[in-house]
Amino acid sequence: MTSHPRPPVRTALRAAGRRASAGALAVAAVLLTAPPAQAAATLEPVTGFDNPGALSMYAYRPADLPAEAPVVVALHGCTQNAQDYADHSGLTEFADQHGFLLVFAEQSTANNANRCFNWFQPGDITRDQGEAASLRNMVGKAVDELGGDGERVYVTGLSAGGAMTSVMLAAYPDVFEAGAVVAGLPYQCATTVAQAFTCMNPGVDKSPEEWAELARSGHPSWDGPWPRVAIWHGTADTTVVPRNADELRDQWTAVHGVPHTPTRTSTLPPNDTEREEYTTADGTVVVEVDRVPDMEHGTPVHPGDGPEDCGQVGQYYPDTICSSYHVTRFFGLDAG
Repeated sequence: MTSHPRPPVRTALRAAGRRASAGALAVAAVLLTAPPAQAAATLEPVTGFDNPGALSMYAYRPADLPAEAPVVVALHGCTQNAQDYADHSGLTEFADQHGFLLVFAEQSTANNANRCFNWFQPGDITRDQGEAASLRNMVGKAVDELGGDGERVYVTGLSAGGAMTSVMLAAYPDVFEAGAVVAGLPYQCATTVAQAFTCMNPGVDKSPEEWAELARSGHPSWDGPWPRVAIWHGTADTTVVPRNADELRDQWTAVHGVPHTPTRTSTLPPNDTEREEYTTADGTVVVEVDRVPDMEHGTPVHPGDGPEDCGQVGQYYPDTICSSYHVTRFFGLDAG
């Protein structure tokens, strides 16, 4: 994919700190509840970046990390933390295999009592403000001081983290090459607490162009290229209903100017996950939708010793298919 320049880290952003409203906390509780996992990955706390959203940053650096390594930002779900997501998702396994730097962002109870990223708060989803700005500045820190490559930056997340992934792709298309939204929602599906509940279930229907206008509003002066987007969703999700995968598809196919019907479809082992690919005229896959059959809300994992296995099973980490294997490939980070 053609690369594009990245701007330097912002150095004069607004001061940190806001508390979520009581209604926002209710959304947080509905979105995701999960127990802590056994710690396995060694995460390095990182400070010293502009942080208007008052988030925490942790880095996972493989022992043999190459110079100017790709950077993947990973965003946990509600009630979780960076360590939980690192231990369950399987991302660290592929960072070790393929040599990329992982940045695990972590929400605080001061911002949101249930540790949800505030994906529906205007002050946190606007470019150069709040939590969105903090995440952007984590990328700058990773590139400037941790050996990351600013031309190869990616983002993925679960649930509220998946919704925040949509935020980052829309607000910072000049930073991210691609993203993977897992059980998430379209950008600006909600800007109030009441809207957030509706977006989650039963979902909101807009035309592809209406969704695209919202995505483009994240960075109105940007004329492309836009990040490629992979969408992962369980067909039995009643927390963030599967309709949101369709609306995400409509948003990003319209942004990329490709048809809203798939160029090709396939099924993935071991559980016949249904894949839809949406391509440009030259065959580049710019949007991918992966529908995991009979899976409820969560990040799909599949522990084992095979090359396509990964992760730890836990609440909201169902044993179905290793999504991190496929996300790594979608980002183009696999050794092949």
